[in-house]
Amino acid sequence: MPQLTLATTEPGEAEIFASIQGEGPSMGKPVAFVRLSRCNLACTWCDTAYTWHFDDDDRPHRDGKTFDRKANQVTMDVAAVAEQISALGMNRLVVTGGEPLLQAPALAELLEALDLMTVEIETNGTTPVPPRLDIRIDQFNVSPKLTHSGNPAELALVDEQLSFYATDKRAFFKFVIAEPGDLDEVLALQEQYNIPKERIYLMPEGTDSVTLHVRGEWLAPLAIKHGFSFSDRQHIHLFGDTRGT
Repeated sequence: MPQLTLATTEPGEAEIFASIQGEGPSMGKPVAFVRLSRCNLACTWCDTAYTWHFDDDDRPHRDGKTFDRKANQVTMDVAAVAEQISALGMNRLVVTGGEPLLQAPALAELLEALDLMTVEIETNGTTPVPPRLDIRIDQFNVSPKLTHSGNPAELALVDEQLSFYATDKRAFFKFVIAEPGDLDEVLALQEQYNIPKERIYLMPEGTDSVTLHVRGEWLAPLAIKHGFSFSDRQHIHLFGDTRGT
């Protein structure tokens, strides 16, 4: 039986929950979430570092904290994950991480079991999407990592994958912005890959309402100036920086 490796809300409890989508084009919609574990990148500001920054991982993170792998990962049969998701009673599913596409084969089996659900995948845009999985996805929320993430460009910006998403109308690009100068990278990527502006979202980096508000004050006008959409982080305002929300 195929298995998935998931993040946890507490030891032994998989992070599968109902909430609203807090970011991007579906912001405010009621959804089921499943958070998978493991990531191939290491953003210094990552707010879900418990999915990858384990005690044996020496990649940098700004708070310096590492997590016990056994307490923060759980492995489950795909059928059991599908059952928990179905029990939430939602018609839309957001698969997030970590980087969900690292578990593409088992994820494809999960989505086949949840055939009637509308599916969004949150991805950093570096990993190929096998055909068996691709046909099950209704929306890609692609978040390419800019220089301030701390990831080397050769790892974070994969030409073949960015080209794929730029031409796929299901893909929306969500850029995390910490400083006004970060927008220069967004504009360069837009030009390089000819990304339609209506599929670009700018989102302030931050894990508390004060930071998001302060950065939003200068970021929203920049979005307006360039014809991009602005994305808040509604779940942070409503629930704080907590798991399972």
